[in-house]
Amino acid sequence: MIAHHRGERLHVADTRDLSRLFHQLNNQLGIVLANAELLEARATDVATRSRAAQVVSSALDAMATAKDIRKLSESGPSNK
Repeated sequence: MIAHHRGERLHVADTRDLSRLFHQLNNQLGIVLANAELLEARATDVATRSRAAQVVSSALDAMATAKDIRKLSESGPSNK
């Protein structure tokens, strides 16, 4: 559990677990993104295309957020 490590350095096993989870999350988001792009490309009406484009945008945002979280978790606690 991440909350257990507040203010502490993550152990090597914990960072491997986090790395694996981020990799898995990115894979899952990549699948969502690919399917949304396919739906967008094959959409026959404006409304469906617009909804698919919103899913594409949201998947890209989620991937960027996961990347930011991963970077923060790798940098350790901040010096406040």
